[in-house]
Amino acid sequence: MDRAERRRRARNGTPPIAGIWYSNAAFAQTGYGTQTKQVVSRMLADGHDIAVACNYGLEATSSSWEGIEHLPRGYDAYSQDMVHPYFVDWSRQHPNHRNHVFTLYDVWVLKHPKWDEMPVVAWTPIDHLPIPGMVLTVLQKPNIHPVAMSKYGADQMAKAKLEHSYIPHGIETDIFKPTASVTDDLGVTKTGRQLMSVPDDAFVVGIVNANKGQIPLRKAFDAQLLAFAMFAEKHDDAVLYMHTERYGGMGGIPLDPLIAACRIPEEKVKFVNQYQNRLGFPADALAACYTGMDCLLAPTLGEGFGITVAEAQSCETPVIVNNFSAQPELVGEGVAVAGQPSWDPTQGAWFQIPLISEIYKALEETYERRGQRAIMGRRHIVENYDADTVYENMWRPLLEDLP
Repeated sequence: MDRAERRRRARNGTPPIAGIWYSNAAFAQTGYGTQTKQVVSRMLADGHDIAVACNYGLEATSSSWEGIEHLPRGYDAYSQDMVHPYFVDWSRQHPNHRNHVFTLYDVWVLKHPKWDEMPVVAWTPIDHLPIPGMVLTVLQKPNIHPVAMSKYGADQMAKAKLEHSYIPHGIETDIFKPTASVTDDLGVTKTGRQLMSVPDDAFVVGIVNANKGQIPLRKAFDAQLLAFAMFAEKHDDAVLYMHTERYGGMGGIPLDPLIAACRIPEEKVKFVNQYQNRLGFPADALAACYTGMDCLLAPTLGEGFGITVAEAQSCETPVIVNNFSAQPELVGEGVAVAGQPSWDPTQGAWFQIPLISEIYKALEETYERRGQRAIMGRRHIVENYDADTVYENMWRPLLEDLP
């Protein structure tokens, strides 16, 4: 059924949805922000009326960005104090619509009693084994429809006997594609390696992850940097590019002391320009950086999805991930390393620590194949995670079925 037919059917009976989308602002260059922009813009194009209730990215005023209405974050740490008032007001403004709240965030934070009074579609990350109790408690509520963002998450929901849907994150594969160079607003053209400030003859290992959280250190910077230190000691041409906040300003850790503790020579590590990263790093420039890497290093303790792994492969860059949670299902070309269980007392469930020796072996294996692009990796992402395909085949049927 094409879009015109769907709209005809909507006009002839099924009313559109008027929804509050609770997540990061669509202009926020975070994983949740990019997914908010991707899905909400398509919902609006289909005739639904959606506003974003920001828990990050906007405060003190409402705003419209690229046709998407944004409502400011509240006073509560996770802006829960404003979601119900927004829902009531939005429903009042759209009386002949189907009214729902959509969440794209960790559901364990949804503790305000007003959540129980709204129909909620919860697009939920599951990155532990099993589903943590505080997450399961929310997903079991009768007004909640859980949506897993990974096959791993869907499997964990099935084991917990939750009725659920599965919709993965999508990748804009027309943006994240092999990109030799980009031209800025001043007409200056740079390759990905020039953007990363790395030599053309270097073997470039990239880490693209948010530096947030300390206990546990979910992004496993310690294990990855130690493995890279072992690898770089053997290979003079190895360079590490870190596309992340450097100083721990987002509640993460200062990375320079860790780099020094791993005895990685200073000249072996390059960071994204921290000022540009704060302003927002353009997606096409990030695609050029991915293209300029020889591999993406991303074996974290657990992932609800792992969007950088999909983005890198969409640019034909091989990846190294942890063989746990959603990570291995994303790999079309790369290595999933072994690990061992690690108890997370904050969630009461298991993560997995990637073994440093296995990360090192994966780096050596990737080095042996340097110069070979991940053709199968891009094919895997295009076939399974292209944003248009995900919306057409998964979001639209779900939206049609909502009461």
